[in-house]
Amino acid sequence: MEQKKTTPEPVARAEPSVVSELAAELRISVARLSRRLRRQARSGLSVTQLSALVTLDKHTEMTPRELAGHEHVKPPSMTRTVASLEAAGLVARRAHPTDGRQVVLALTDSGRSLLVEHRRLKEAWLAQRLAELTAEERAALERAAPILERLSRM
Repeated sequence: MEQKKTTPEPVARAEPSVVSELAAELRISVARLSRRLRRQARSGLSVTQLSALVTLDKHTEMTPRELAGHEHVKPPSMTRTVASLEAAGLVARRAHPTDGRQVVLALTDSGRSLLVEHRRLKEAWLAQRLAELTAEERAALERAAPILERLSRM
C-alpha cells in the first residue's frame, strides 16, 4: 500500500492593510486594558518597581546586575529601584553564596504578599468584566488567549 505524501497547506497571507488595521486595534485595546488593570491595584509602586518584584518572584534570587539585564535597564537605574524596594521592606539582600563581592536579591514576605494582593485585585476586576460578556464573547477570548500569549513572547 502506497502512502500519500502530504504537504502542509500554504499559509494564507493577509492583506497588509488588514494586518495594519488589526495591529492598530489590538495596540489600542491592549494598552487601554493594561491601564485599567494597573488602576485596580494601586500599590504606590511604579511599573518598574512592580516589574522587578515580579521578576524576583519568578526567579527566586538574582544579583542586581542579573535583575537589571532581565529588566533591560542599566545597573545604576536598577540600583535606585532596588534601594527603594529595600527601603519599603519588599526586597532583601544577602551575601552571594560563592562571590563575596556580590549580593543576591530576594522578595521578602511583605513583597510576596503585595504581589499576591496586587494580582488578586486585578484578576477580580477582570473576572467581573468577563462575567459581563456573553458566552460567545468569553469563548472567543478563550480561543484568543493562547494567541495573545504567543504574541507577547515574540
